[in-house]
Amino acid sequence: QVQLVESGGGLVQAGGSLRLSCAASGRSISRYTMGWFRQAPGKEREFVARITRSEDAADYADSVKGRFTISRDNAKNTMYLQMDSLKPEDTAVYYCAAMIVLSVTWTDWGQGTQVTVSS
Repeated sequence: QVQLVESGGGLVQAGGSLRLSCAASGRSISRYTMGWFRQAPGKEREFVARITRSEDAADYADSVKGRFTISRDNAKNTMYLQMDSLKPEDTAVYYCAAMIVLSVTWTDWGQGTQVTVSS
């Protein structure tokens, strides 16, 4: 099991940027596909982005493609989400998640960090 802690959330105006971090402990994230999800008030949790263990592939939800960039530093055991051109509809609690090798489900989750985008 890996423990995940998100940081970097906050309040930003539309068009602004934020960089979220997900610090892992307990195990090396090099064994995990890592991802970001978000949950807006009254809505279900939705996929945002994920990145493979070797950083050779990433994919994004259509709603954030071209604006968000996921990355990871396995040496620092940390994953990031650079969010640019933020929109009010990006307002949500953002969660990082880990999927261990050979799994098909997200096995570990952080507690979340709030991102609020004002118009």
